[in-house]
Amino acid sequence: MLALSDLDTFTPMIRFSLLLSSFIFVVVLLSSCDSKTANSIAATAETDEKDLITIGFYNLENLFDTDDDKSNWGDDEWLPGAAKHWTAKRYQEKLGRMSTVIAQIGNEVLPGGPALFGVCEVENEKVLKDLIAQPALSGSNYGIVHFESPDGRGIDNALLYRKDFFKPTQTCHYSLSLGRKEDGSKRTTRDVVFVKGTLLGDTIIYLVNHWPSRSGGEARSRPGREKAARLNRKLVDSLRSTNKMVDVIVAGDLNDDPKSPSLTKSLQAAGRRADAGQTGLYNPMVALFNQGEGSLGYRDSWNLFDQIIVSEGLAKPSNDWMFRNVRVFRKNYLLEKGGRYKGYPLRTYVGNNYKDGYSDHLPVYAVLTRPKK
Repeated sequence: MLALSDLDTFTPMIRFSLLLSSFIFVVVLLSSCDSKTANSIAATAETDEKDLITIGFYNLENLFDTDDDKSNWGDDEWLPGAAKHWTAKRYQEKLGRMSTVIAQIGNEVLPGGPALFGVCEVENEKVLKDLIAQPALSGSNYGIVHFESPDGRGIDNALLYRKDFFKPTQTCHYSLSLGRKEDGSKRTTRDVVFVKGTLLGDTIIYLVNHWPSRSGGEARSRPGREKAARLNRKLVDSLRSTNKMVDVIVAGDLNDDPKSPSLTKSLQAAGRRADAGQTGLYNPMVALFNQGEGSLGYRDSWNLFDQIIVSEGLAKPSNDWMFRNVRVFRKNYLLEKGGRYKGYPLRTYVGNNYKDGYSDHLPVYAVLTRPKK
């Protein structure tokens, strides 16, 4: 490339031509930087100034092993001899697929999977150990917080956490009383899993939920979800009574949309960040729902049952973690390619028909940020 001093050896016209060519070369070089490169530069600049972390939630849709647990009748349909023909091979395929998804969630911020990741519809701790041992996750150093629930289907909630980022200091679970059935037996559901710990040094609390389903109709089943919402509200209020700005995450498959009464009235989660101080909770999923976003499809429409809700402490700027944004993890390989359910989540089964898919729900995840420490 010519130095500026070399131009003196040429005539004025040639010098002008050479300077013009150099200018054009620089313009072309700069314009050739695609948006991905520009975004990478911007992301690097932000990372230099702030810590970024991802959290998430995923309904794993009936993650059962093939062993017969005599104390859990809910696993009977997930045995090799049952109508679904659930085999060791299919179980391993499901583990491989689910682990691959988790490892990709939010990898633009944190490769290897979210630092905190709530899951539901898991049979026991064994399936979780099998899940985090898969090649896609084995290097992420995940730990497990799991408790057995009294749920009639034999499914539980749990939290996966990356040990390099999060250290649990308190774990427990809270049962939800739903009354009794017509035959006098108790109505049972999944316990709320409570996990308190330090996320890169700052205290944070994660509540993993799977609220009662809409079985029997939305209106008839609504009281169960409202009770679940009130239980979470009680836990949040208790935590905020000693520290108003405590960092709390309420996440899970809530079986209701962000604008359902259980969320707006029973849980009292505000739909705007600016209103978080009035209720103590901010539900960023409201904005996504208003945009038509969903995490599962039903009867030609989308619902956003899978939600991440944050406390006032996470909604407002501070010296520790703050909520930045939330997304539905929607990838083409997670969706049906054709037929009646085209565009809906690709399931493992539809009835007893094996679909070799993932889940009837899509995962959701959020990005947290804080000033560099």
